[in-house]
Amino acid sequence: MTFLAFLGVALVVVLAGARVAYYGDALAEKRGWGRAWVGLILVAATTSLPELLTGTSAALQGLVDIAVGDVLGSTVFNLVILSLLDAVGGRVPLLGRLHAGHALAVGFALLFLALEGAALLGGGPLLGPVSWYSPAALVLYLLATRLTFLYERRRAQAELERLGYYEHLSLAQVVRGYVGFGALVVGAAGLLPTLAERVAEETGLGASFVGTALVGATTSLPEVVVTLSAARLGAFDLAVGNVLGSNLFNAVILAWDDLLYAGDFFQEAHGSHLAAVLLAFAMYGLVLVGMSYQALRKLAVLSWDTLALLGLYLLGLLWLYTLR
Repeated sequence: MTFLAFLGVALVVVLAGARVAYYGDALAEKRGWGRAWVGLILVAATTSLPELLTGTSAALQGLVDIAVGDVLGSTVFNLVILSLLDAVGGRVPLLGRLHAGHALAVGFALLFLALEGAALLGGGPLLGPVSWYSPAALVLYLLATRLTFLYERRRAQAELERLGYYEHLSLAQVVRGYVGFGALVVGAAGLLPTLAERVAEETGLGASFVGTALVGATTSLPEVVVTLSAARLGAFDLAVGNVLGSNLFNAVILAWDDLLYAGDFFQEAHGSHLAAVLLAFAMYGLVLVGMSYQALRKLAVLSWDTLALLGLYLLGLLWLYTLR
């Protein structure tokens, strides 16, 4: 019964989260913002609202492993979305068609993973109960957004802006939709940590595994919806920017969770989360190799690099299961 309740709440998060991203994109058009910037920052942040709200609820309830597992699980699951994009993207391999600027986001993601691993290994408090990770992550995120913005300004526009796509909506409708569906995400995501903890207890799977495999995947489903929508429009750089930008935002969510938690957040996390960090490292390495090599054709529906991403993710879940 608890698992069914979890699935019901997850469905609300998926549907409402997708609408938040839709209205966020509409707001960007109404305000005259470009889609390339929106993909990395605004849409990425809005599709990461479930992770933010789930982490907030988990941290306030003292569920450290659910909070950490949600962020790391979402990070690796988001990278698997690249395999899904490759499958629906036609005959040209996905990673070979991307512009080189995405390597900037990948590089920053690797720096964030290094910080997360170091914090999990020895992230003692710096200011009261807050770890050194929190200010470091905030500074790194601001640097990442600034450098990416400057890069996009000097890069030639690769895709046509979808101006007029939301002409049928007024600014007032957009704001009401964003706020209304955002409230649904807030309410539903707040229930996920408690339900996940109960699922972990009833099934014996362990909080760290449930947080990474179940909660992390569930809160990433809005990214799936928005990313596939962008792919259908042929805006693959926007779609990939959403995935990579969401992962950068996820790293800041850990800093927020650390701030909210009353104790030593990283030191109380289960040691198996380091395995998820190593898994994300390996998956990002594959992304960089695929972008650099630029395969010319697919093996079937997937190219070798995105197929390897999918396989690595499944092996990683098996590894995490044994460490639970």
